[in-house]
Parts: sequence; C-alpha cells; structure tokens
Amino acid sequence: MPTTLTAFADVTTSDSALRRFLHGLPGVDAVGLEARAASLGTRSIKTTAKAYAIDLAISMIDLTTLEGADTPGKVRALSAKAVNPDPTDRTTPMTAAVCVYPDMVATAKAALNGADVKVASVATAFPAGRAALPVKLADTRDAVAAGADEIDMVIDRGAFLAGRYLETYELIKAVKEACVRPDGSAARLKVIFETGELSTYDNIRRASWIGMLAGADFIKTSTGKVGVNATPANTLLMLEAVRDFKAQTGIQIGVKPAGGIRTTKDAIKFLVLVNETVGEDWLSNTWFRFGASSLLNDLLMQRQKLSTGRYSGPDYVTVD
Repeated sequence: MPTTLTAFADVTTSDSALRRFLHGLPGVDAVGLEARAASLGTRSIKTTAKAYAIDLAISMIDLTTLEGADTPGKVRALSAKAVNPDPTDRTTPMTAAVCVYPDMVATAKAALNGADVKVASVATAFPAGRAALPVKLADTRDAVAAGADEIDMVIDRGAFLAGRYLETYELIKAVKEACVRPDGSAARLKVIFETGELSTYDNIRRASWIGMLAGADFIKTSTGKVGVNATPANTLLMLEAVRDFKAQTGIQIGVKPAGGIRTTKDAIKFLVLVNETVGEDWLSNTWFRFGASSLLNDLLMQRQKLSTGRYSGPDYVTVD
C-alpha cells in the first residue's frame, strides 16, 4: 500500500481549513464507544494465551520514572530491571524502553550498555507543556543529543481547547524536526494529548488526527500526572483513529496508553482492544506500548504463578 498524506495536503494550509476538517470528522457515540470497550474487556483467555499475553505485555512496557526525586541511582536500577525484569528467570522478556526526564537520558543510556531497550525521554516542558516554543525545542534537542531513542512530547492543551488547532499542529511538526539527529536518523516521536483534560471524546479524536497529520510516530493518552489517564474507552477511540488513518494513507501509527494501568488484568484488556480493533499488525512493541511503573511487578507475579502454580506476592519483585 502506498504511503501518502497527499489527500490531506490542503487540510493544514490554514487554521480555518484544519478546523473545517476536524469538525467534519464523525461525532463520537460516547455510549456506544464505552459499551464496546466494556464488552471487549469481559473477554476471557485460556492459560496458554494468558502466558503469551503476559510476556507480550512485559515487552511493551515503557518502564517509567518521572519524579522530582529521581536520582542517577534510581535510573540505573530501573534500567537494570528493564533489561532483566526477573533475575530468577532469564526467559522473561526485556521491556520496550525506560522513560525518564531529559537530564537522566545519558545515565539510562550508559546503564543499558547497548541492550535492546530504548531510552525514551519526556520533553516540551512535560507535563504541563507551558513554555515558549524555543524552550520546548531545546528540551527536545537536549534529550536527543544525550541519546534518547524516543521523545514523549506534550501538546499545549490550552491552545488546543481554545481552538488553535494549527498552532498545535505546528508545534508537533517543529518537535518532529527537532528529533532529527545530525546523521539524518531520528528519535521516534510520541505525542501526549492528556486525554483527561480534553473534556470530550470528539476532542480526543480531533487531537489524534492533528498528531497523525503532523507526523507523530505514536499517539499517547496521558502523562500519568492527572486524575484521569488511560481508559479502555479513550484508548479504543485512539486505536480506531490510527486504523482509519492507515486505511486512508497507508501510514501506520502506534498507540501508547499511559497512567492507571497497574494489573495484569488491565493489561490484557488493552491487548484485547488492540487485537479486536486494529489486529495483529499492532501487537508488537513497535506499534503498541504501555506507559507504566507498577504494572511490571504485577505481570511478573502473575508470570511466576503460571509457571510454578504459586503466587509469590509483592516481596518477590523489586520496589521501584
């Protein structure tokens, strides 16, 4: 399938053109969306499928620490856990990435020491996104220069909610350009919408399309810093958006729910959403991630239970 945005070339030529396009998208049936998400969440899976799902979920985690009290020691410990989540079982898959603040990227990169785990960095004045554009771009460039493989940016929710859609689009485009390294390679860009602050499902759909049109490699629900983060319904809506975008352009975009996903049961519900909505093409850590800190421990305990028949409890795993 050819990959092209030619059909949407006129959409981003002006604020009015982009507004017409976004407000012309089909309205979201909130009741139907939530009902479908709830229905898919009731699916049960067999033991062999559960074992596969647990390993898949572990491999999709962006193991995250984004606290003001983060230290190099904590980041090194987190990186070690990402590479070897269960020291008693070397068959446990590595996580997809570690996610840290920009000033911790070099520490994480050194700690990973060439392991097949990406370093993701938040940027653009995370989590609020309240800073001047030059500051946001410098934040991004610093993280990329330090070795970040992926950038998790935040949009300016104030601009979006005020209807300044083209400003939001141009911010993402500018950050995308800042992800390019001197050798021409680029860090992958995840665009965080903070869905809990967007008020409506229609706004989440519009934000998803802005992100995809602007060149996002992933669209991401949340920072994990507000009251409402990833939910099955808002993730389902974003999965439908990337499905429709690929159908119209041939371009595949990843999805990352983040915040509030803490248990194996939660993770499996999200994997069912992926499988039933966009299919196997998205069932890898190239195209689907979990932004989480505590989820990994529960997955490890459930994995241990499946292999030994005994539930080890929280003392079995390290506390991040």
